[in-house]
Amino acid sequence: MRDIFLYKADPVRGAEWARLFARHAPHLDFRIWPATGAPFADAAEEARVRFLAAWQPPADLAALPNLELIFSVGAGVDQLDFSTLPPHVPLLRMVEPGIVGGMVEYVSLAVLAIHRDWQSYAARQRARQWQAIRVLPAASRRVGVLGLGSLAQAALAQLRAFGFACAGWSRSQHTIAGVDCYAGAQALPAFLARCDILVCLLPLTPATRGILNAELFAALPRGAALINTGRGGHLVQDDLLAALDSGQLAHAVLDVCEPEPPGPEHPFWDHPRITLTPHVASMTQPEMAVEVVLDNLRRHAEGLPLQGLVDRGRGY
Repeated sequence: MRDIFLYKADPVRGAEWARLFARHAPHLDFRIWPATGAPFADAAEEARVRFLAAWQPPADLAALPNLELIFSVGAGVDQLDFSTLPPHVPLLRMVEPGIVGGMVEYVSLAVLAIHRDWQSYAARQRARQWQAIRVLPAASRRVGVLGLGSLAQAALAQLRAFGFACAGWSRSQHTIAGVDCYAGAQALPAFLARCDILVCLLPLTPATRGILNAELFAALPRGAALINTGRGGHLVQDDLLAALDSGQLAHAVLDVCEPEPPGPEHPFWDHPRITLTPHVASMTQPEMAVEVVLDNLRRHAEGLPLQGLVDRGRGY
């Protein structure tokens, strides 16, 4: 009998995963978790589940006694309750190139839109105003990225190519060519003081929840802009609204909220200095995702280091 690879996420993308598994891994029995009903005929089938890919795993993973690997279908794992996951089963986040490429595109788009005053021109178009704003060179605009993981480093490489003065901050020290790197809580104020545009690409952990707050906004230059492509939980929403209304922040681009979507009466929808997108900065591409998953399955079988292994103690 074949081992079962169980998929529990968007069923439309799951169908694409199923076609790719049938082509590239026919030795595995690929199953999509059903919207209703039981996914397995009996305990014998449950015992054949060796691998799970999910956004949110099944509630009772104890029913899958032979589970060997858990894959998050997204780049982050903050949506998971680690206490419900078997501690002996490795947890892997998605590291496929499509996620990186999508994030680089989105961050570049958002930074360039702010740099070239796209929101102001949109407002002037609606007001039928033909009025230019002085164009400043990218080198005069200081961009800072909170978080220096793989997504952030790829985004910084592209921003450097445009000529922006780039800096990054993280908990631990990094060295990146052409990027001023800051590390630790004591260096955060100095980092923020040189950010005309601040991009949040931090993982969401208890230590980073609410980091985008009034204190942080006050440490930015007056008139700075915020781009949040991390998680909605990073942002204290009332503090953002106050910073925008006071002029401390000029604009915010938000791809994430908490909750998602925001309610129909939420002030983010209509705020003139907020650009809101529905968590689309990057998306897992099935072709590349399956390639990465199958490579990790090979590594697992051969006893090699796994790509995207999550340190549960750190939360990412």
